[in-house]
Amino acid sequence: MFELGEGGGPPVRAAVPGSPGAHTAARAKGGPPGWPDRVPPPGVRGWEPAAVAWLLDLCPPEYRSHAVLRRHPVALAWLADHHVAAQVEAMRRAYRTVRVDLGEALPTATVTAVLVCLEHEGLRLRAAQRGIALIREVLDGRVFIERL
Repeated sequence: MFELGEGGGPPVRAAVPGSPGAHTAARAKGGPPGWPDRVPPPGVRGWEPAAVAWLLDLCPPEYRSHAVLRRHPVALAWLADHHVAAQVEAMRRAYRTVRVDLGEALPTATVTAVLVCLEHEGLRLRAAQRGIALIREVLDGRVFIERL
C-alpha cells in the first residue's frame, strides 16, 4: 500500500492488488470490476465452489465445519458480509483511536506504521466487501455483461 519515500521521506501510496480501482486478474478474465481475484467469473465452470472457498477464507476457520454453509452459498455470503463488515468497523475504530491508545506506549514512527497497516487492511476489507456484494448479486440471479 505504501512504499518509503526517497531519502526516508514520508510514505508514498502504491497500488495494492485487489484494492478498489486496481486492475485485477479477475477483471482481465472477464469478471466484473471488483470481482475477487481467486474466483473465476460468473458462469465459468467451477466458479461457485471457488466462491465458497473464497468466502470461507474471509470467515473464522470454525465456519468450515458447518456443512450448511457449503451447501448454501447464499447463507455463507450473507454471513461473510456481516463478518467482514464488523472487521471494517473494527479497523475504523482502531484507526480513530490508535494515537490516543498507543501514542505514549510506542514511538511516533511505530504509530505511523500501525496507521499504514490499518489503512492497508481497511482497503483489503473494503475490496472483500465489494467482492462479497458481487457474489451475492450473482447468486441472486444477476447477470453481468462485459462492456467494450
